[in-house]
Amino acid sequence: MASLGEEAVPQGSNAVLVKNLYLSCDPSQRNRMTKYEASTYFLSFTPDSPIRGYGVAKVLDSGHPNFKKGDLVRGITGWEEYRLITPPAETVTKIERTDLPLSYYTGILGMPGMTAYAGFYEVCSPKKGDYVFISAASGAVGQLVGQFAKLLGCYVVGSAGSKEKVDLLKNKLGLDDAFNYKEEPDLNAAMKRSWYFPQGIDIYFENVGGKMLDAVLLNMRIGGRIAVCGMISQYNCLDKPEGVHNLLHLIVKRVRIKGFLILDYDHLYPKFLEWVLPQIKEGKIVYVEDTAEGLESALAALVGLFNGRNVGKQVVVVA
Repeated sequence: MASLGEEAVPQGSNAVLVKNLYLSCDPSQRNRMTKYEASTYFLSFTPDSPIRGYGVAKVLDSGHPNFKKGDLVRGITGWEEYRLITPPAETVTKIERTDLPLSYYTGILGMPGMTAYAGFYEVCSPKKGDYVFISAASGAVGQLVGQFAKLLGCYVVGSAGSKEKVDLLKNKLGLDDAFNYKEEPDLNAAMKRSWYFPQGIDIYFENVGGKMLDAVLLNMRIGGRIAVCGMISQYNCLDKPEGVHNLLHLIVKRVRIKGFLILDYDHLYPKFLEWVLPQIKEGKIVYVEDTAEGLESALAALVGLFNGRNVGKQVVVVA
């Protein structure tokens, strides 16, 4: 983008000029690096243009009646220091509550938080005592789903990819148990252990796909529910994604499996905020961030999502 002195809101435009403060690294950005049909949700990035994603920014100039200089906003922005946001292609929302870290609006108070809330409460139809399994349980969404489930009174187990993450899940986030999937040659056998799910899984919050999903299907209980939030193990399998072989269990166990997009639940954000803010303030929910400093570190931080480098929500601090 041009320097700040060269770029201003055009006369008569409803655009908003912002300075980015925090950028969110999300696995879905990988999908936008692939060419998709226009009818799909994943609108591909434009070559030779900045990557787009969720962020937090400060308004420097505005031609939009809803924003003024100095406002703090959250929403879709570009991976650059300054961004001229022109609705409706990109949209931002004014941040009203500033008594928590602004970076939280890329995570627990932003898209990942709403994804966890809608995916668990709306898609999974949970009830107290349910047996809940979460893959990628220490990530941006998974860490919240696990804690939401514990607050409801569920038995919760998560999987992660390192001892550090497993310890985090059990000792800091309060899950009943967790395991390192990289140390399990037989995921089906792992889930059947007496201390995990000897009688099966009621709710599976899916973030991984592939072999994990296949193993879970063998261990679902009758009437189980699966919320498909993501399939990060498949995002780089462009030519031949892994197949799923145990779909028959959806029939014989009457399992409901549903994919969802947060766009379908945006209307619940005020309700979510009203519920989650007291939980944070009272220390009932712990939120873990992994921060990368500087715009120059953003690409490495994004790539790190796919090899498990991050612990918690990956955020880039721009300024």
